Amino acid sequence: MIGRSESALALWAALLGLCGVATAAAAAHLTSATSLNAAALILLSHAPAIIASLSAARNQILNHRMGIIAAGLLAFGASLFSSDIAFRVFWGTPLFPMAAPVGGFILMIGWGFLAFSALASLVQRVRPRDNGKTLG
Repeated sequence: MIGRSESALALWAALLGLCGVATAAAAAHLTSATSLNAAALILLSHAPAIIASLSAARNQILNHRMGIIAAGLLAFGASLFSSDIAFRVFWGTPLFPMAAPVGGFILMIGWGFLAFSALASLVQRVRPRDNGKTLG
């Protein structure tokens, strides 16, 4: 059974993809908004990564709980990073001071957590289980 957090993150990822397409379109039509390309790239690359993370967590390629957390970090970081760039382009002010760097740092943490989740799943599969039995 798919949990609410997974469904919410899938919805969030779909909305990030939608915003990524809209941001790319705006960047193509606004000559002074070249920084929107960076926001579109972040949104359009992380939306499918979030969906893939959720799928991998569901199929036990990743540690389930850690994979969900990693997907959440990616969604939050991409949202924060791209929102700050959009605020700067359209309103001439940041979302809040250091929002884009914080969002980028959260993205890096999310990718690191994703790697750690894969490692945890790999170690769990390799480690022999004794099921409470003693050897010898």
